[in-house]
Amino acid sequence: MWKLYQIFLRMIPVFIMVALILFIADDSLLTKIDAVIILISLIILRRNRNDLVAFITGLFLMTGFEYLFISTGVEVFRRHTLFGVMPLWLPLLWAYGFVAIKHAAEILDA
Repeated sequence: MWKLYQIFLRMIPVFIMVALILFIADDSLLTKIDAVIILISLIILRRNRNDLVAFITGLFLMTGFEYLFISTGVEVFRRHTLFGVMPLWLPLLWAYGFVAIKHAAEILDA
């Protein structure tokens, strides 16, 4: 049960970033808020080894995959502020998602 609690704590920033999508229509503002949440989360939740590598990997990989999915019609977004196809905040959300998943895997492995 303790591990589930620790994983839940690591996922709170993701939950907040997803919830904010419903309330903030300005993609630029939402991207800035997400960036602040990510920075605070990495400081408060103790940045682990290779978090930056996971973040950058998620940022580039998922931006590429999202672009591919959107280009082929698999996904559709109403917001087109990045490359004219996807929301500006989406790569940051995916990138931090990679970090959160990495933390969950480390907690489960411990």
